[in-house]
Amino acid sequence: MATADWFAQAAVVEPLPARRPRRRPRAVEAPVRSERRPRRGGFRVTGGILWMSLFALLLVGVVAVNVAVLRANMAVHRLDQERSQLQAQNQALSSQLSAALSAPTIEAAAHRLGLVQAPAADTGYLDLGRP
Repeated sequence: MATADWFAQAAVVEPLPARRPRRRPRAVEAPVRSERRPRRGGFRVTGGILWMSLFALLLVGVVAVNVAVLRANMAVHRLDQERSQLQAQNQALSSQLSAALSAPTIEAAAHRLGLVQAPAADTGYLDLGRP
């Protein structure tokens, strides 16, 4: 029994005989037909253009929606800033109002006008309920 040497040089193997190129048969012209068949390729091109334009329209719609959302977010941000400014103004006005309505401020304004506080002993009450 002979053993195969797997690690033998490749030069030992005999080369295969070269193939001869085949000759192609000559085309026979088909008879001319009077009818023309509709081409299928035209529909494929038209359908491809239709799908591409539909896809482009879809992309334009997505971009338009994104632009609208961005504008709405900018408007919301601007309104939030305006609201925070108005709240700060309301707090300042509320503080000024409470300071103006305090008792010492009212007493100082009354003294500037020449008004004096009535003594508590001189206070009297009238009963207007009975004639």
